[in-house]
Amino acid sequence: MADPYVILNQLAQELRPMSQGIQWFESLSAEEQSTTLRLLSQFCVQARATTEDGPESVRRAGLRATHTPAVLITRGPMDRQLGKIAGLTPHDERLKSFRLLIAVLAVADGRRRERFCSNGCGHEWHRLSVDAPRGGSRRN
Repeated sequence: MADPYVILNQLAQELRPMSQGIQWFESLSAEEQSTTLRLLSQFCVQARATTEDGPESVRRAGLRATHTPAVLITRGPMDRQLGKIAGLTPHDERLKSFRLLIAVLAVADGRRRERFCSNGCGHEWHRLSVDAPRGGSRRN
C-alpha cells in the first residue's frame, strides 16, 4: 500500500474498504500503530472534530458504547479525548481506536467538505483515488 497519509484519508473517504485498512494496520509494529493513531488524532483535530461527532463515529466504527474508545470520544474536550484514544496500548484497544478514529475523521471531514469545500478546494486529500501515487498527498 501507499503512504499512510493517503491510506488513512482513503479509508475515511471510503475509497478503500475498512477490511483492507485493518489488515494494513495490523501489519504494523506496535510503535508504528501508535504513530498511526497519533497521526489520525491530528487529522481529526485538523478536520475540526467535535464532541457531537462522537455518537455517529461510534456507530460508523461498529463499536459498542461501552468500549473504552467509544466512552472516551463522548466525554470531555475533543482534542484531549483524541489524544487519550490514540494513547491506548492494549492491542484490541488499538484496533478499536483505529476504527473509531477513521470514523471520526470521516464524519468531521465530511462536514468540512460540505461546508467549505463543496465548490472545490486546494486540499490534496480531497482529490484522492485508490490509485493515488505513492508518497504524494499529505494532510496539512
